[in-house]
Amino acid sequence: MAIQQECARRIRRLQTELEKRDLDGALFAYPIDIYYFSGTRPNALLWIPTAGDPVLLVRKSLSRALAESAVADVRTFPPSRELPSVLGAARRVGLTFDVLPVQQLHFLNKVLPGCDFVDISALNRELRSIKSAWEMEKMKESAARLCAVFARIPEFLRPDMRELDLSAEIEYRARKQGCEGYVRLRAFNQELFRGIAASGESAARSGFFDGPATGSGLSSAAAHGASTAPIARNAPILVDYTGVFEGYIVDMTRMFVFGELHPEMRKAFDVALEIQDYLTENLRPGQDCAELFAGAVALAEAAGLGNHFMGAPGEQAKFVGHGVGLELDELPILAQGFQVPLQLGQTVAVEPKFAFPGKGVIGIENTFAVGPEGGTRLTRLADDLIQI
Repeated sequence: MAIQQECARRIRRLQTELEKRDLDGALFAYPIDIYYFSGTRPNALLWIPTAGDPVLLVRKSLSRALAESAVADVRTFPPSRELPSVLGAARRVGLTFDVLPVQQLHFLNKVLPGCDFVDISALNRELRSIKSAWEMEKMKESAARLCAVFARIPEFLRPDMRELDLSAEIEYRARKQGCEGYVRLRAFNQELFRGIAASGESAARSGFFDGPATGSGLSSAAAHGASTAPIARNAPILVDYTGVFEGYIVDMTRMFVFGELHPEMRKAFDVALEIQDYLTENLRPGQDCAELFAGAVALAEAAGLGNHFMGAPGEQAKFVGHGVGLELDELPILAQGFQVPLQLGQTVAVEPKFAFPGKGVIGIENTFAVGPEGGTRLTRLADDLIQI
């Protein structure tokens, strides 16, 4: 019953916004959007009219969709010629252009020639960014389970073990906790396998991933995450992992070292904590995301670490925090140029980090909920640098 009420609330919010935009409805093809509004994840199309009841058109699996769907009207996907009858008199229809392949758009233009398709990507992402009390409980549970895994890392972290072995130990325990592992990313050409366990030079190796740390990975075809390199003494060990439980993602990073960090690295860690404190205090409704990023950059520059902030010099990520929920890259983004105010109930992974080519990556990351007095931390595990 809870998921049915939750999805009904989401659908009503969407319908209100569609009406404001003079749209007749929205058609969703992207699986996680369908899940958000229907509570099930089939291969399907979901039609949500501005007025009236939604219809879920399922290619596979119809039986599972019938059992799980919070949408009452679940049907077998019809022949193409019958699709117009589902939409009825609808003419202005919203689509999520940010994730819809051109081939699928051509298909819809062909089978629904009377429809004018309008991009509702921004609307959809904004609606999804604001978490309900029901969703917040899911994210708190995800955070608790991920923290339980991180808390055990000192039990199995050993000198000279390979990055790959460390990652396998973390992933094994996360899986035993119920981690689903589907780290969904909306951005084109981005992909991620669970997270990063990397140290020293290997952690600081740049790659395709749009973040401050990539890791060397296992090959050029999988250029992200742990490598087979051994973990060296006195090198920063970065453990940056997602937890995905019942679809909801949280993100966190903790630092470890065998021995002592170089003073430059220790300073960078302390500055990362200072930046996190500044952002936490300002994760309040109405605060401008671009201004928060600029404030974080100013703190890094004041410490003499601006060239290393959020990536290797010349290859720095232009954000310091990203929305999380059913996807890892939701709104809001604490980023350069993202001049958008925060809203109550948004959830943000704050990750101030510093990259030193040839030496390592160091920083911190926690997931927060935007609140009236600042950010409420969901990943409630001490930030301490763990020396072993």
